[in-house]
Amino acid sequence: MASLKDKTLFITGGSRGIGLAIAKRAARDGARLAIAAKTAEPHPKLEGTIHSAAKEIQDAGGIALPIVCDIRDEEQVQRAVDLTVATFGGIDICVNNASAISLTNTDKTDMKRFDLMMGINTRGTFLVSKTCLPHLRRSANPHILMMSPPLDMHPRWFGGHVAYSIAKYGMSLCVLGMAEELKKDGIAVNALWPRTTIATAAIKNVLGGDKLMRMSRTPDILSDAAHLIFAQPSKSFTGNFLIDDTFLHATGGVTDFEHYRVDPSIPLAPDFFVPADSKPPPGVKIARVSELA
Repeated sequence: MASLKDKTLFITGGSRGIGLAIAKRAARDGARLAIAAKTAEPHPKLEGTIHSAAKEIQDAGGIALPIVCDIRDEEQVQRAVDLTVATFGGIDICVNNASAISLTNTDKTDMKRFDLMMGINTRGTFLVSKTCLPHLRRSANPHILMMSPPLDMHPRWFGGHVAYSIAKYGMSLCVLGMAEELKKDGIAVNALWPRTTIATAAIKNVLGGDKLMRMSRTPDILSDAAHLIFAQPSKSFTGNFLIDDTFLHATGGVTDFEHYRVDPSIPLAPDFFVPADSKPPPGVKIARVSELA
């Protein structure tokens, strides 16, 4: 597999969870990582800051640049991108990982929360991608990756949390449009999404606590899938909506997914937004709805 040595990645929401896992996987190759996130001081409910993330990246073999950045703010994003380019000389890969979630129905979604999700998920993704474009155009194999779902327009993915789904699908619409728009520049734009829940702060604090954490996979499955995406030729591998294990199996030849499980003794919990016709690789079993209670 192609190495990311000396490649520069700009990752939003990289202080913990999936973003940090992607950064640490790239760091093992000797990549340079700009971590743009809001958490500069320890949070009582959230592990990690941009500074602890930078330490983990450096320990893994990479070079880290921690940047305090609210991706809803255009000036902050521009400063973060400018600092990355001034420090590392360019940007090869943009990872839009930062996201806000509130699984509330229409009645219970206040507009402040609606605006937060739209501002981070959809607008933030558009803004960060747009700001990185001049530098990506100068890269030999440029990639933009959204951590967002396939565009499966089934009502079940919207009923119950309309606002969140609109904001999250907004990231995927950026993939659909930008992949087509940026073909002429040779910039790949793809989406990556997990088949199962992933053991992150969102699962622990928002969705289901200990049991759902145990039924999840670790963020490493997404970091391995992202690493494989970045190894693909940007001029031809674009506009894809990828499910982590299917992509790793079909393109990477992975057949054993057991080491990604938090607790192999209980079934894996399915994530939102995975289309019904997306079948897991051989040997991977996903829990039924009745087993999630």
